[in-house]
Amino acid sequence: MTTQNPFTGSERELLAMTRELDELHNDVGMPAMWAGVERMVEAAHESAPTRATSRRTFLLGAGAATVGTAALIGAGVPGVAGALTRGRPGTGAPDARAFPPAGLSGDLAVAAVAASLENLAVFAYSAGLAAATAGKLGSVPPAVATFATTARAQHTQHAAAWNAVLKSHAKAKVTVTNPTLTPVVKGDFAKVTDVTGLANLALTLEIIAAETYQKETAELISREAIALSASIQPVEMQHVAILYYVLGEYPGAQSAAGVPLAFSSTAKAA
Repeated sequence: MTTQNPFTGSERELLAMTRELDELHNDVGMPAMWAGVERMVEAAHESAPTRATSRRTFLLGAGAATVGTAALIGAGVPGVAGALTRGRPGTGAPDARAFPPAGLSGDLAVAAVAASLENLAVFAYSAGLAAATAGKLGSVPPAVATFATTARAQHTQHAAAWNAVLKSHAKAKVTVTNPTLTPVVKGDFAKVTDVTGLANLALTLEIIAAETYQKETAELISREAIALSASIQPVEMQHVAILYYVLGEYPGAQSAAGVPLAFSSTAKAA
């Protein structure tokens, strides 16, 4: 039996929302995000002026890394998918007790957690798109696939930004998916059979990311880190709103029962 398409919205409207999302991301979100990264890199170099790599050279390298990561993901996500079974040496599985990595604290610990959440979102969208291509989700409207591809690219760029911050502080990049949430996401994804299930899973991840940024932005120490986090959180909220539209629900902050909220909660923050 073929799974029916549960999407009841307008594909034209969904495409318009996705286009506006991407335009805002490229015109407003990305410049603000990389400005935040640049300020954090400047702060790192001011505290360690003897480092050989210039700020400009580093940022150019970070931009190239973003393009390279996107290319890998488009080819089947070998790096991120492999991270799902990668943990401490010898364990073969992520270990939440070892995360954030040893030696990270304060803003850098937040950067590591944020990067791991972005990696997890990239994995989820990539796995969903692969399942759709393989015909495992029934009829998938092209507009839904376009949104998923767009959101995945934005999460890739967010992860690259946080990893650029870690690199600027001579810390290792976070290439794993969030160890605490990964087993849950893998279990939930195994049960996905249609667009509704995939949209619900993506919505859960986007809400966690948005609420994490909202909570951590208020707790970050440096103004540079606050600016970077604040430039990403609205993008995650846009993802949330569009996914609510895909599911035919109220496209704003709401309770688990669907009651609209005046302010977004932080109960699901990682």
